Amino acid sequence: NLTIKRGIRVGLVGKNGSGKTTLSNAILKIHNFEKGEITFMGEDISNIKGDILGGLTAGIVALPLALAFGVSSGLGPSAGLYGAIFLSFFAALFGGTATQISGPTAPMTAVSMVVIATIIGVHNGSVEKALPYILAVFLLSGLFQIGLGFLGLGKYIKYIPYPVVSGFMTAIGVIILITQILPVIGYDAKKDIELVDSFKPMAEQSLLEKILADETKDGVLVIEDFEQTIDRANKIDKLEITEEAENLAKNNSSGVVGTIKSIPRAIGLINWIEVILAFATIFIIYGFKKITTAVPSTLVALIVVSGVAIGFGIDYISIQQIPNGFPKIQWTLFTDFNFLEVLPYLFTALTLSLLGAIDSLLTSVVADNLTKTRHLPNKELIGQGIGNSIGAIFGGLPGAGATIRTVVNIQSGGKTRLSGMIAGIVLLLILLVLSPLASKIPAAVLAGILVTVGIGVMDYKGLNVLSKIPRTEIIIMVVVLLLSVFWNLVYAVGIGLLLACLFFMKKMGDIAKDNSKVDLLSNEKDLNETSKANIYIKHINGPLFFGFTSEFVSIANNIPKSASIIIIDMEKVPYMDQSGVFALEDVLLDLDKKNIKILIAGIQSQPMHLMKTIGILGELVPKERIFDTLSDSKAFIINGEE
Repeated sequence: NLTIKRGIRVGLVGKNGSGKTTLSNAILKIHNFEKGEITFMGEDISNIKGDILGGLTAGIVALPLALAFGVSSGLGPSAGLYGAIFLSFFAALFGGTATQISGPTAPMTAVSMVVIATIIGVHNGSVEKALPYILAVFLLSGLFQIGLGFLGLGKYIKYIPYPVVSGFMTAIGVIILITQILPVIGYDAKKDIELVDSFKPMAEQSLLEKILADETKDGVLVIEDFEQTIDRANKIDKLEITEEAENLAKNNSSGVVGTIKSIPRAIGLINWIEVILAFATIFIIYGFKKITTAVPSTLVALIVVSGVAIGFGIDYISIQQIPNGFPKIQWTLFTDFNFLEVLPYLFTALTLSLLGAIDSLLTSVVADNLTKTRHLPNKELIGQGIGNSIGAIFGGLPGAGATIRTVVNIQSGGKTRLSGMIAGIVLLLILLVLSPLASKIPAAVLAGILVTVGIGVMDYKGLNVLSKIPRTEIIIMVVVLLLSVFWNLVYAVGIGLLLACLFFMKKMGDIAKDNSKVDLLSNEKDLNETSKANIYIKHINGPLFFGFTSEFVSIANNIPKSASIIIIDMEKVPYMDQSGVFALEDVLLDLDKKNIKILIAGIQSQPMHLMKTIGILGELVPKERIFDTLSDSKAFIINGEE
């Protein structure tokens, strides 16, 4: 009562689960009270004006990118827009970075594009049949992210080697640039009549295979009676064959390799209107930045070029129709789900989740640097996973924390998670109100936007120092780059990580080998010359792990036959694995057979625990021959105790 009368504020502090406030939360509440924080339903709304402006600006910036990434993925602009809406809102609501704006990003779209193309190919070019399995992979990747967050693995993302990230990001840029060549020059394989006609025999074969597969599945295919099969085959009309041929032609020209194969043919069918629209978009994006950065140049390019094309009635290729109304739940994701068909893509879903985690947490670090705050990595992964999972249910493209959009949000005044939620709501309102107008956007405009994204996403910092970094890192970077572009993004990252681990283990083994040696104990004045000639010290410098065991045994075998006492110096051994402890045991057993007395000095905690568990300490080497320091072991010998 006395403290309250004096105007001193009092708060009870206790365990979080007891309904009281922890000390850290109490301090935070005091800090927020002094700042003048106003809360509503647990959210800080004292910066509501800044959050509204930041979310509005970020949402507008996200619009053209979401549409462009959706078109690039193969699922259409609506998929990109749906992904941006749900991920932005729910990642902000449940995430651990207050100012983060999330949505489809270049790396996530590049991997998604491979997943989509692969699954559509398996289903003979039918997007409708492939969609449930595509969305199932996206849903699984979101659930994996939630799992990563709950397991507390967010802090380990930082250990992915830079050459792997650099090679991957540069590959993303190259993939985007190559795959946008055909849209920029206005070539659509489905509208190439001569090419489609060449695929009609394959289309007939594909349709017949579908009939046989369906009848086999239903148990009605009988060798003695093909009447039903023939009857179904006769019902296939020319339109169905043409549609199948168009899908096959489209698949044949998709991806990096397909694009490269199609370029010679596409050049002869250039649509110059599309080229002009694309390059006008690129010119405005780069040119407007030199005038001002207050207004997003991407949005300016989208509005200006699209406005001119629509206003002057130019004959251009527009993007796919964006459905009106609120996004619908894709029930086929659950009704048509078949785990056996999704099983081959489990690793892909995990890789997609890891990529999203890396992408998001790197953006979180950028946000921390700008706002002088500290994000919660595991909570951020949970938020991203929830957003991607919900987005998949509604047919959205997966994404991650977007650096540019996050920076725009912060610079526009966004400070809390409300800004990210508002960005999602802004995109939803645009979908509900302006979708008919958005459906008229020229495809070439979005292709131009993606060209600038591809140029910007490449890791120029890593490329600029390529001649100065170690050869092993160059190999990792180039291997990841080439495999990502011409083979498979998912496998490229896995192989890059494997190479990085192998090179690292080789390097650590070489360092330990160079620093580990056997010395004659000849500098002690209190020993006679005979003793000096028979006492050796084996120094082990560095971790004793499977990458160094063979070299360790080799060094141990070089101990002279005249040795009567060996001191093993382990002061610089911070870590030992199972291979290392067994190799050490083999060496000690060999020395024991030769009647050589063994002293061990300076064992650190982790190696000591392992050596006790195996039975080296206390059994193979008695306690009286184990010392805290090398000096203690030397003193033990000098004093004649051995």
